[in-house]
Amino acid sequence: MTEQKQNTMRDFKMEKVVLSIGGVGEYLARGHKLLEVLTDRKPAKTKSVKRIPALGVRPGLELGTVVTVRKNPEEFLKKFLIAEDNVLKKKQISNNNFSFGVKEYIEIPGMEYDRDIGIMGFDVTVVFKRAGRRVRLRKIKKGKIPKRQVIKPEEIIKYMEEKFQTKFK
Repeated sequence: MTEQKQNTMRDFKMEKVVLSIGGVGEYLARGHKLLEVLTDRKPAKTKSVKRIPALGVRPGLELGTVVTVRKNPEEFLKKFLIAEDNVLKKKQISNNNFSFGVKEYIEIPGMEYDRDIGIMGFDVTVVFKRAGRRVRLRKIKKGKIPKRQVIKPEEIIKYMEEKFQTKFK
């Protein structure tokens, strides 16, 4: 009787892995092709909403491409962590997610250099979730969820060290 049950509502899991590349023109087209090759899915292009004259940005200008992997995100993450030698920085972690950049896609195991793409890097964002998150996101009968539902950076570090043997600086 001294043994307490683990609260299943405190467990969390990896929700998705998001890959993104920013750029304009030819660089964006090559990035779009790279994400398609990496994931076998069709990436979406992101467009600007605001006008920023100093940077030459106008509304409707395509600035980036992004693809979300929800099925088996662990497999994709393992490949991308190998490219980074399975080492991440603590400052790359925030509440509910962490991000890191892969400098060159040819460092990923099984990827070969493609002349049409050239040498490119991309950003990887990993998002975690706890049970009950949908209550805040759904359209009908939205509810507030407490602060204790947030997944803290310490919990993410512990999870990554146990599951992926990732080291943190």
